Amino acid sequence: MKLVKLIGNLGYGSRKEVSAMFREGRITDPDGEVLYADDKVEHAAIRIDGEPLDPPAGLVLMLHKPTGYTCSTKDPGRIVYDLLPPRFRLRSPLLSTVGRLDRDTSGLLLLTDDGGLLHRIVSPKANLAKVYEAQLAEDLRGDEAAIFASGELELESEQTPLAPAILETIAPRQARLILTEGRYHQVRRMFAAVGNHVQALHRSRIGGLSLQDLPAGQWRTLDAADLETLFRG
Repeated sequence: MKLVKLIGNLGYGSRKEVSAMFREGRITDPDGEVLYADDKVEHAAIRIDGEPLDPPAGLVLMLHKPTGYTCSTKDPGRIVYDLLPPRFRLRSPLLSTVGRLDRDTSGLLLLTDDGGLLHRIVSPKANLAKVYEAQLAEDLRGDEAAIFASGELELESEQTPLAPAILETIAPRQARLILTEGRYHQVRRMFAAVGNHVQALHRSRIGGLSLQDLPAGQWRTLDAADLETLFRG
């Protein structure tokens, strides 16, 4: 792939804008030597304004999503892409969220431009557990764990029962829920089905991957070892 197209696909600018960057000498090798558009050079050896080039296609990110942000590119309010470098929204292939967390839910969110990996993660065949911590409006009754584990609970307006889920009681109004599905607002609707209301919701884990000490609003790239951890869980 020619350098102008490669750099443009990473969101640094249009073909015209990237060509201007070459003319201005802003694109160099690690030693500061100016590169030209027809040079053949490895991705890792390209610098823009002295900074390494963003990762190539196949990028996978983990974001600690705060509340108040939506998983959208068009919402008029705050969106998760506001927490990333602006050029990440302009990458081609598109950097997409792997599933969604609603505006009022915080926690672990994955993003990738690898369509095959995205589908592999969200596929029911992957059977990846997703762990949520829920703060509830009312005390747990005591029968919720059995109902959620039964495989017979149907959500309002749906005709297919939910797959069995594991509920762990942490406190009278605090619970951990482990799911292998990802239906629309599933955790909130499950608690609504047993007469309760989720006041705060946080996703702490997907598969074997957790946020660990990643602060809210921050992100990091994932490597092959991270993806092995994800699917091993």
